[in-house]
Amino acid sequence: MPDYKLHCFAESGNAYKAALMLQLTGQNWQPVFVDFFNGQTREQAWRDEVNEQGEVPVLEHAGKSLTQSALILEYLAQQTGQFGPRDADEKREIWRWMLFDNHKFTSYYAALRFLFCLKNTGETDVTQFLRERATAAYRIVDAHLAKAPFMVGGRLTIADLSLAGYVFMPEDTGMALAEFTHIEAWKARIQAMPGWKHPYELMPRTGGQH
Repeated sequence: MPDYKLHCFAESGNAYKAALMLQLTGQNWQPVFVDFFNGQTREQAWRDEVNEQGEVPVLEHAGKSLTQSALILEYLAQQTGQFGPRDADEKREIWRWMLFDNHKFTSYYAALRFLFCLKNTGETDVTQFLRERATAAYRIVDAHLAKAPFMVGGRLTIADLSLAGYVFMPEDTGMALAEFTHIEAWKARIQAMPGWKHPYELMPRTGGQH
């Protein structure tokens, strides 16, 4: 029996944050496929049984069910003793970046990717707005990474894993990602971590693809 179960699907960068944390910390875990694109998370039964918020990831462990990727990352850092803060100042700094990630860095990029790449809406006023906002957030993170190899404390932490949710997704959102050279170097450092896997290798994909 796995110690952890993660309700997820490969196209979800928020689920990837939790899956990558489980992978890099060497946990015994099992992905539970959620058929998001066919409406599973909108079904009342799923919301009643799995997550009333209608979202992935959902982590099951020791009789607990946890939702929201930032909270799951903090929980796993506490459980595993890995990638967490060393003191109260680092804890605040990690949460500062995870909140920025959830509100801006991941939020705008994920919405852009969903509409432009997965829903194939083409260019609209909405995708243009999202791309501009995502680009502004990427510039902030890139400038921070110009001064340090990782987001907090000079080492990989859950702040990095939160921000990394969508940066390895393969779809072309129309953003000039190559211009963010410090983010690209940071991505390479994360990829060099023992056990790293691409999101499409780590979690089950819609349509049974792996």
